[in-house]
Amino acid sequence: MINGLPYVYLTFKNGYAIFVIMINTQMTIAEIAKVLGITRAGVFNKLKQGIRDGVIKATQRGRSYLIEVDTLPEDIKERLKAERDKAVASVLDKKTGRDLGGIEKQLWQAADKLRGSIDASEYKYIVLGLLFLKYVSDAFNQRREDLGKRTADPKDKEYYISNEKARTTIVDDKDQYKSEGIFYIPLKARWDYLRDHAMHHDIGKYLDEAMDAIEAENQKQLKGVLPKIYTRTPLESHILGELVNIFSKIQFDHDLKKETDILGRTYEYFLSQFASAEGKRGGEFYTPRCLVRLIVEILSPYENVRIFDPACGSGGMFVQSNDFVKYNKMDAKTLSFFGQESNPNTYKLAKMNLAIRGIDGNIQSGNSYYEDKFPDLRADFVIANPPFNAEWDPKKLSDNDPRIKYGSPPGSNANFMWIQHFVHHLAPTGMAGFVMANGALAVSGREGQIRKKMIENDLVDVVVAAPAKLFYSVALPVSLWFMTKSKGGGRFRDRQGETLFIDARDIFEPISKRQVIFTDEQIKKIANTVRAWRGERGAEKYKNKPGYCKSVKLDELVKNGYVLTPGRYVGVAEEKDDGVPFGEKIKKLSGELKEYFLEGKELEEKILNNLKKFNV
Repeated sequence: MINGLPYVYLTFKNGYAIFVIMINTQMTIAEIAKVLGITRAGVFNKLKQGIRDGVIKATQRGRSYLIEVDTLPEDIKERLKAERDKAVASVLDKKTGRDLGGIEKQLWQAADKLRGSIDASEYKYIVLGLLFLKYVSDAFNQRREDLGKRTADPKDKEYYISNEKARTTIVDDKDQYKSEGIFYIPLKARWDYLRDHAMHHDIGKYLDEAMDAIEAENQKQLKGVLPKIYTRTPLESHILGELVNIFSKIQFDHDLKKETDILGRTYEYFLSQFASAEGKRGGEFYTPRCLVRLIVEILSPYENVRIFDPACGSGGMFVQSNDFVKYNKMDAKTLSFFGQESNPNTYKLAKMNLAIRGIDGNIQSGNSYYEDKFPDLRADFVIANPPFNAEWDPKKLSDNDPRIKYGSPPGSNANFMWIQHFVHHLAPTGMAGFVMANGALAVSGREGQIRKKMIENDLVDVVVAAPAKLFYSVALPVSLWFMTKSKGGGRFRDRQGETLFIDARDIFEPISKRQVIFTDEQIKKIANTVRAWRGERGAEKYKNKPGYCKSVKLDELVKNGYVLTPGRYVGVAEEKDDGVPFGEKIKKLSGELKEYFLEGKELEEKILNNLKKFNV
């Protein structure tokens, strides 16, 4: 809804945005009040006589009425039309056209206004479920329309059927959809059907039934995944209907690829906004995109590999890996994704996130500590952002659990349980890249002993110190670890006995007082530093840079007590010589210091004189 108008469609033809905004044929008293900017009582007082006389056609709904818009007084219809025109002007700005970048923000702003007092942690399942429903329905409709055209085209030797009635056999054949990786959508779950009932008082029931119907038809991929929460949500029915109408804006001119992209971007943007709204809890299901991009850029996945995330959250690591492979002109369909997530609701978000982008993945629900769903998996890439400093129960593991090869971490902190879990699941030539709390870099005790053994086994490849405030509302500084069982050549040069340290704590772009990001250029700089150190083809020659990066031998790590803090090794950046002799600098600084002392003394005297006035 924009400026209170329920039906807003956005279509794309030939790459340009075309907006069509229209008023519903029926509106509630509340909806009319919202559009006109007056109270419900004010609207009712204007309309009650017309309703009683039968001039205004209205159906009673609870304590309110559903009004036939065409029967409203002319002055009110004119005001509704004027508000519609304002809505067009507010949306159709100069930036709209080929640039799609603002659409997800507009959708978020519209959806967020409807949230009211509902907690973001609850609202996200309502909104993201609708986004998923919109995508699978549109994908189905696109395929259905394509089948209709092909079965009617005499030139199409594979699909053409001369008998018009017989064509429906192909169009309605479920296998024609599932064979193309498209979910079969029953009639009552199709978006057009739901949109037609958007302002119905039982829209929540329609939505829950739609989710049930889709799961029933696609049990292998979606059983128990979709949210059936719309009947019992505290949102009023007209708000749910308005959400349906908001997402009806996204319609691309029969180009499913474009719609998949914008829906995927919108889903990710909404995840990030919900993470921001939830603060610290948001980090449980969403890792900032710039951080994921940096990890993926350094790992550089390629075709025909297995990618594993045992703390997969909403699936962002998979999405970015998929995008990286496609961007580099490789076939992303050859990637195999494996994931595990302990939070049942977050697990569902991940399943929907992958489905909305057409990504196949084996995602399992369960606690990775105690119930490893992939015990025999040895992945080419392990990529993760696990919970930091979490408590766990080592007693639940058997003494011969193969994952704790380097020692059992204390129950007060599972960081090194996660790190060993990642290493255990690596293929002989695999690489792991993950986010870790900075405490793991230098902690002593049992965890320090585990870190020592891993360093002695030459598993640590690269460590990057990241800036604080990368996560929403959490200032906790983190580091990025990259580990491998094979530094002896292969994709890169022989790096045995070496570890690269990068201090990127001062490399960031602030976007608010509470949050910073890595820009594209900053990601490129850090990733290219790693590529140069690994001796990749086309990369620049690597050089140590004080204050930024240093390649360190094992004996230096031993001398420093097996601590992995990058700042300890890279040192301090060299200051540029400004050409001013040291003696002159001291003389200047001494003069400035004397001035400050004099100013301080004057200020002290003024304060004492003011205090005397109060007989202090």
